[in-house]
This record gives sequence, structure tokens and C-alpha cells, in this order.
Amino acid sequence: MIGGFGDMGASLSLAAMGSALGTGAAGLATVGAWKRCFLEEKPLPFILIAFVGAPLSQTIYGMILRNAIAAANLPPESYVWQLWYGLLGGIAMGASAWMQGRAGAAAADAYAQTGKGFGNYIMILGVIETVALFVMVFLITGLPSAG
Repeated sequence: MIGGFGDMGASLSLAAMGSALGTGAAGLATVGAWKRCFLEEKPLPFILIAFVGAPLSQTIYGMILRNAIAAANLPPESYVWQLWYGLLGGIAMGASAWMQGRAGAAAADAYAQTGKGFGNYIMILGVIETVALFVMVFLITGLPSAG
């Protein structure tokens, strides 16, 4: 019997897609914020990179979920359900990353303009991140054992 097939990388791939969308959104806003700083001859706030990089962690969560599904070593007749498990988890984590990037974009714009509120903005990103953490943990704890 072949076991440990897992979700075929669906959770990782979809979480990474969300990370790409999120980092892209925050990155575009950061470039725009820095451009304004150049035009206004203000110093560049390099701390904005924190907003750009925040959505990357969901890719790691997707990898952890993928590995947990494969490690459960469930029988081949459950492969369809493992794929659904990974698909839905990956979509949820990817959505978290995407929205975190969009919030990071707003945070980059606000911080570059005012130079204030960094801690507040990071808290917002942390709340959005928590969605992906919950999805990962709850799905892993819900996996059946192969025994």
C-alpha cells in the first residue's frame, strides 16, 4: 500500500499564491510611498519592508500543513479528501496573506506620510496573520491518524 501522498502540495501552493499577491500589493504601495519621499526630499523609511514581508509567513504555514497531511500517512482511498483538506486550507491561508498584504499597503502609505503608528499597523497585520495560524493549527489537529 502506498501512503503519505498528502494533498499534492495544494496547501503550500495556494498559501504561496496568497503570499505572492500580498507581498506584491504591499510592495507596490511601498514603492509609491518611497517615491513620494524622494519627491518631498524626506528620508526613506526602510522599516516599510516589514509590511512587504509580512505575508511571506503564510507560505511556511502552507508547507507545514502539507507536510502534516503527508505525514498522517493516510490510505490511498482518502486521497480525494486529503486534496480537499489541503485545497481549502491553502485557500484560507492564501486569503489571509493577500489581505495582510493589502493592509500592509495601506500601512506603508500611512507610515510614509505621517512617520507615526508603526506599532498600530503591525498589530493589524498580526490579527490578520492569526487567521492563517488558526487554519493551520486547527486543520493539523483535525487530521486523523493512519492507525
